[in-house]
Amino acid sequence: MSYYRKIEYKIIPEESYPVWRGCPGCGKKTHYRSTEKFRVNANGNKLDVWLIYQCEKCRHTLNLSIYERQGTLSIPGDKYMLFLDNNRQLAREYGRDIQLFRRNKAEVDFEGLRYRLEILRDEMEAAEEEGARIRLLAHNPYGLKIRPERQIAELLGVSGNQAKRMLREGEIELEKIAESWHR
Repeated sequence: MSYYRKIEYKIIPEESYPVWRGCPGCGKKTHYRSTEKFRVNANGNKLDVWLIYQCEKCRHTLNLSIYERQGTLSIPGDKYMLFLDNNRQLAREYGRDIQLFRRNKAEVDFEGLRYRLEILRDEMEAAEEEGARIRLLAHNPYGLKIRPERQIAELLGVSGNQAKRMLREGEIELEKIAESWHR
């Protein structure tokens, strides 16, 4: 009887998504990073809430709209207080919500994103037939765009070229677990 190794893991961003955007202060495209702070503005009985990003070079700001012209009662009171207190955990949640970036037409730089691979299970299983010797099950709840060979190289501690060869030669099977976007 033959065996294969099965590794199940989750891809988790370690920060809010960086934005790649033209900066009026620098005069060129640059990275913006989350300040993990909110801007809340009230105009009569209407509220606006933004997540604040800053250019890495000149600190020019970019506000990503979370709520626009919402009635004061449409934002739950506990969440409103978290916005006012610049709650870091809430800022990180919004900073990893791909829908927020789509609504704001902000270009996420997945290549510049710091992330980690969290191993959920690593075990040996009996194989009924010959095939891949390593089976990888990837959970990607945040929808990060990371090349398969990069994931394999990091998980197994091999070079990118070795990972490509292993994939090409069928030594590794990579299965992506379908999940909805994290909110």
